[in-house]
Amino acid sequence: MEVIIIVAVSKHNNGIGKNNDLLWHLPADMKFFKEQTTGYPVITGRKNYESIPEKFRPLPKRENIIITRQEIDYPNAEVCGSIEEALNLAASYKKEKIFVIGGGEIYKQFLDKDLIDRVMITWVDAKLEADVFFPKLNSNWELCKQSQYNPDEKNQYEFTFSEYKKRQTTIDQ
Repeated sequence: MEVIIIVAVSKHNNGIGKNNDLLWHLPADMKFFKEQTTGYPVITGRKNYESIPEKFRPLPKRENIIITRQEIDYPNAEVCGSIEEALNLAASYKKEKIFVIGGGEIYKQFLDKDLIDRVMITWVDAKLEADVFFPKLNSNWELCKQSQYNPDEKNQYEFTFSEYKKRQTTIDQ
């Protein structure tokens, strides 16, 4: 089972959101997100989940797992009180991938606790004000795939799909 972060990030300030909303509308990135996550459990924080337009909640064809300390019930979604509880629930679905889809604090906790195997970032070339940020990846991560896209009639900004995997550590003997 592989635990994967998927996120769109400003390449200028690591911003991912403002006022509980995305910073941009990139249909190509939304399509990529849907293609990658459909059929797999997704783990999200409460604020991020509530920022998804109600007509799209829960995300269809995915097991939606929401992390919150609050006593809240969401229709057709599971609620957990910690990232460990959420990860255990996601693992119980016996799928080969689990996606962590935000927000900023959830990403930070998963990375700080070394619970992530792969990171999929859409780097967006947009200088926009943000109040939620993606943590800086440390040197334990190496770029393994990258595809760049130019703006077009549907996608206002240049963006790059980038995939990072954990560096293999070797033990000297």
